Amino acid sequence: MAKEKKYKSNCPQYLALEVFGDKWTLLIIRDMMINGKKYFREFLQSKEKIASNILTNRLQMLEEEGIIRRKQDPNHKQKIIYLLTERGIDLFPILMENARWSLKYKPVEDIDRAKAQAILDGGQKAIEQIMEQLRHEHLD
Repeated sequence: MAKEKKYKSNCPQYLALEVFGDKWTLLIIRDMMINGKKYFREFLQSKEKIASNILTNRLQMLEEEGIIRRKQDPNHKQKIIYLLTERGIDLFPILMENARWSLKYKPVEDIDRAKAQAILDGGQKAIEQIMEQLRHEHLD
C-alpha cells in the first residue's frame, strides 16, 4: 500500500499546482491532447524544446499521479507509448480555460488561435466531444 503524501496545504489550488504548477507539465499534456503525441521523442520535438531530463521527470510524475500511463508499443518492443488516463482527460477543460485567457491577453500565434477559438466557440459540447475522442484514443 502506498504511503499517503503529506501536503503543506489542502487548498484546492495548492493541491492542483502540486501536480501541474510548472509550464512543462501542462505542455506535455497539451501535446498529448491537442497534438496527438505519444512517444518520448515526439515530446522532445515540441517547439518549446523541453530538456530530456525534465521530460523524463515530468512523465514519471504524471504517471505517479495517475494522469498518464505507459505501455509497450506492440510494433516496437523497445518503445514506450504514453497514454492519458481518465484523470488526465479530465484536465482538457482546464487547458481550454487557460487558452481562453491567453487568447484574450497574450499574442497567440494565428494557427494556435484558430484551433483554440474553434473549440471554445463550440462550447461545452465541443469540449465533451474532444474528451470522448481522447477516451477512445487513450483508454483501453
